[in-house]
Amino acid sequence: MIQAILVFNNHGKPRLVRFYQRFPEEIQQQIVRETFHLVLKRDDNICNFLEGGSLIGGPEYKLIYRHYATLYFVFCVDSSESELGILDLIQVFVETLDKCFENVCELDLIFHMDKVHYILQEVVMGGMVLETNMNEIVAQIEAQNRLEKSEGGLSAAPARAVSAVKNINLPEIPRNINIGDLNIKVPNLSQFV
Repeated sequence: MIQAILVFNNHGKPRLVRFYQRFPEEIQQQIVRETFHLVLKRDDNICNFLEGGSLIGGPEYKLIYRHYATLYFVFCVDSSESELGILDLIQVFVETLDKCFENVCELDLIFHMDKVHYILQEVVMGGMVLETNMNEIVAQIEAQNRLEKSEGGLSAAPARAVSAVKNINLPEIPRNINIGDLNIKVPNLSQFV
């Protein structure tokens, strides 16, 4: 099972952090730092597997990583996962990001965090691998994009909410609302309509 997915840059700044095992916030930050230092000190010619750090479970867990340009993609897994399978999964995840963002870079992960998390959820959920077929993942993401566009996207949500409130047909706007011992006075809203 996948315990954590970490993506950080060459300077150790986390760009994506997803834990599938519960840790307090301070421990999560220590795990990111420790993982960065373990991965950074390894030579590029060495294999991409190493034992997990002391904070995330020691020898029972493995860190499997790949380094692309300025980003490290690290998956922390237990002993039941295949190292080569996880390396392949990292490749699928990165290629999917590359296809969705057209030459993905670190800034895409920063400014489109919601989309990156959505892509990750199509690949892994709850620490279990859901999909490894890049074409299927991309098809789901494109379907989500079409749905957002047909609904006007998130940016249109406030305008739709205001429009819905304006279209409410109340015979009379209540001035006082009484709920048990709670008494609420409603201000005059005619200036906004």
